[in-house]
Amino acid sequence: MTVITSLIVAVARNGVIGRDGQLPWRMPSDLKTFRRLTMGKPIVMGRKTFQSIGRPLDGRDNIVITRDPHFEAGGVSVFNSVTEALVLARALARTNGTDEVMVIGGADIFTASLPQVQRVYWTEIAGEPEGDVTFPALDPADWREVSAEPIPRGPKDEFDAVLKIFERITA
Repeated sequence: MTVITSLIVAVARNGVIGRDGQLPWRMPSDLKTFRRLTMGKPIVMGRKTFQSIGRPLDGRDNIVITRDPHFEAGGVSVFNSVTEALVLARALARTNGTDEVMVIGGADIFTASLPQVQRVYWTEIAGEPEGDVTFPALDPADWREVSAEPIPRGPKDEFDAVLKIFERITA
């Protein structure tokens, strides 16, 4: 079975993805979409993202990447490189019978993993909140949008949102 590496990110119109170690918006509908798309799949994240969540996410193999050699946390596998983490994630995906690994953040992990990613789930947040972390634009020479679907806005959502899926263009 071929296992692909995907990245899932929510990005405001101004490119912002974070502020002070948190999401700079309240979007319960997008969190439900995140859960649906990642459930049952290995998830790869940086230590700061893991600590902002505060616990391993249920129903998924949680893999944390950190430069801290003393970092330990229950319920997660810890690695110091994206490459090592993705090797384990792909093996776990095959063992679990799923064909996808999900990279869930943060910014440094997105940047380091992007060359190995074949698909991007991009929630476009229809707002421009202030933030201190941004996501790089996808190069249209490398990526094509294969779908765009509005995420139904719930009563507690701050903004409208659209889930776009991009796939890498192979030569």
